[in-house]
Amino acid sequence: MPRDEQPRYARAAWALGLLTALNLCNFIDRYVLPGVQPLVQHEFHATDERMGALTYAFFITYMLAAPLTGWLGDRVPRKPLIIAGAVLWSVATLLTATVHSYGQLYFRHAVVGIGEATFSVFAPAMIADMYPERIRNKALSIFYLSIPVGAALGYLIAGQLGSLYGWRRPFLVSAAPGLVIAVLILFLVREPRRGSADRLQATPTRATVAGVFTNPAYWTATLGMAMLVFTMGGISVWLPTFLSRMEGYSLARANQILGGVTVIDGIVGTIVGAWIAQRWLRTNHRAMYLVSAWSAVLTLPAAVMVFFGPRSVLVPSILVAEFFLFLNTGPLNTAIVNSISAAVRSFAIALNLFLIHALGDAPSPRLIGAISDRHGLRIGLGVTLVALVISAAILFFGARFAPALPFEEGAGE
Repeated sequence: MPRDEQPRYARAAWALGLLTALNLCNFIDRYVLPGVQPLVQHEFHATDERMGALTYAFFITYMLAAPLTGWLGDRVPRKPLIIAGAVLWSVATLLTATVHSYGQLYFRHAVVGIGEATFSVFAPAMIADMYPERIRNKALSIFYLSIPVGAALGYLIAGQLGSLYGWRRPFLVSAAPGLVIAVLILFLVREPRRGSADRLQATPTRATVAGVFTNPAYWTATLGMAMLVFTMGGISVWLPTFLSRMEGYSLARANQILGGVTVIDGIVGTIVGAWIAQRWLRTNHRAMYLVSAWSAVLTLPAAVMVFFGPRSVLVPSILVAEFFLFLNTGPLNTAIVNSISAAVRSFAIALNLFLIHALGDAPSPRLIGAISDRHGLRIGLGVTLVALVISAAILFFGARFAPALPFEEGAGE
């Protein structure tokens, strides 16, 4: 690395670390509810469909907030908006201790969605302005490592504290760290100039709002991701209940299993997926799409065994399925970011978030719950298998539109 580049990358690494830590808190907060879902369901006497509707409320506000935040992100400084979003979701999580009805919980979950949407649009856009396209996969894979770790910690915090102290206590514990990290970002992170790290040419298809709607690289990656999110969202919400209700595990034990598997598979799968994509990128510019497509294909047989196989292979099947599912994390998010230039990147990420949640994890928990009420939870979870097939087909097709990346010295290392 040239000597004059070292201070810039040192600042970028520090900012990446704090944004990753804040994303960790984001996903801890998001996964506490699935971890205590049976306790909440029992207190409020809610059906499976109504429990799935809580996640639906979260993603409705998340999706509605995303277009506005995307418009702002291409026009005003993003750091203050990231901080405001983190404070909003942390305070809303903290106030869950005052919730004593299903309607209040529904409203709280909706408010959290607004705060999280703000962060989820701006953080990847800022990271993209710190790292050029050929090494962006490494940076974004580090950032998205916080998803499985945060999910696992959310499950573990919920399972342990919820069983001992009731379902409200885990929300109190998970809220405080986000506020602390938001203060650190306020004083320690410098916002990069938009487009300062881009090397690809800013063509009309890549650099205008109208162009986004005709960009096949962006659309195939987005729709392929939506089907993966459908699967991941539905499984993450209902698998603790599945283990407890269908397989006889205690709630604490179910969350221990999922927390342990998720943190191991999330870290290892994300790192392996990023490494394979980075190596493959040296010889094939379609690598980000192809790794993501194979991730869906390889997940499918293990997921079948989770839902319909014998109990003796349940935990190993979860381990295998989650490992393959996490292979796409860094590559697919990088494919989205690289398909669009900095001028409209926040808008494109916001549109991506709207679509992947509108087609993915907003409807899937409620759909699974509705099918479960009528035909059982195994059949309900089985709809996620169809989504995996669709995702793989879209991403294999979309690989032909992947942009050819310019070579940079050291980028392939």
